[in-house]
Order: sequence, then C-alpha cells, then structure tokens
Amino acid sequence: MIKKIFFQLVFFNFLFVGKVFSAESGGMPQLNPEFWFSQIFWLSITFGILYIVLSKLILPKISSNLEQRKSQISDNIEAADKQREASETKLKEYDEIILKSKNEAKNIYNQAREKAIKDINVKKEILDKQIEEEIKKAEDEISELKQGAPEKITKIAIETSSELIQKLIGNEINNSSISAIVDDLSKKNRSKYYGN
Repeated sequence: MIKKIFFQLVFFNFLFVGKVFSAESGGMPQLNPEFWFSQIFWLSITFGILYIVLSKLILPKISSNLEQRKSQISDNIEAADKQREASETKLKEYDEIILKSKNEAKNIYNQAREKAIKDINVKKEILDKQIEEEIKKAEDEISELKQGAPEKITKIAIETSSELIQKLIGNEINNSSISAIVDDLSKKNRSKYYGN
C-alpha cells in the first residue's frame, strides 16, 4: 500500500513539473523570470500597505476590544466576589436572626408557662379557701341543726303523739304528760345517738 502511494506521488510530481515547464513556455508571467522584479515590487507594496492597515487600524481596535473585555470580565469577577461576600454576610445575619428569634420564642414560652402555672396555683389556693369556707359553713349549719334538732324533734313528737292519741281515744290529753313521756324517750335516744 505504501509503495502504491509512493508511486502515485512520483507520477503526480512528474506530471506537475511537466505542466510548469509547459506553462512557462505558454506565457504564464508569474513563472517567467523576466517579470519577477515587478512582481516582488508590487508584492512588497501590497503587503506593506496591508501590514500598515493591520498594525495601525485593525489590530489596535482588536487589542482594545480584548482589553475592554478583559477588564469587563475582571470587573464582573470582582462584582461576583463582592456579591458572594455580601450574600455570605446576609446568610450569617439571617442565621443569627433565626437563632435569636428561636431563643426569644423559647423564653416567651417559658415565661407564659410559668405565668400560667402561677395563675393556676393562685386560683387553686383561692378555690381551696372557698371550699374550706363552704365546708366550715356546712359544718356550722350541721352543728346548729344538731343542736336545734332534738328540740324540734321533741316538739314534732309531742304534736304528733297528741294528735294520734286524740284520734285513737277521741279525747284530748294534757300536753304536759305527753311532753314528759317524749322528753324521757328523747333523753334515752339522745344518749344513744349523740353520746350525751
């Protein structure tokens, strides 16, 4: 395969050289040594003008554009760094605010809890005092009833007994004898129930 490529290159080389000689004899001026000096003159003038145009007009604009882009990129990088630092400081401030608000909320919760416990204890004490007063009143009323009950019971017993005897016998009996009997029975029962 390499031999084939080598032979093809040699063949095309001979063919090209043959065409160059035929072009020189056919009148191609760029291959005629007679026109070389004029070609070199115009070539140097053309490339000189092109060099001056490129070096004085086009390349300074390109380099200034590159410098502007470079400075703009560096400014953008600086601005991005400043923004990053500002965002980091804002994030730290935000974290501090959150931590502070959590602590404040915890303190408020604890204070409200302590206040509620104090209020509950105060109300409980007031309620306990009221209950004790009501119990004392009830005990006083019960003791008053205990003290006044035998007399009332005796009175009711006398009245009831006299009415029953009157209905049974049909005659009225002296209340003093009925009261003596009821007093005697009530004294016995009183000593039995009240311990007097």
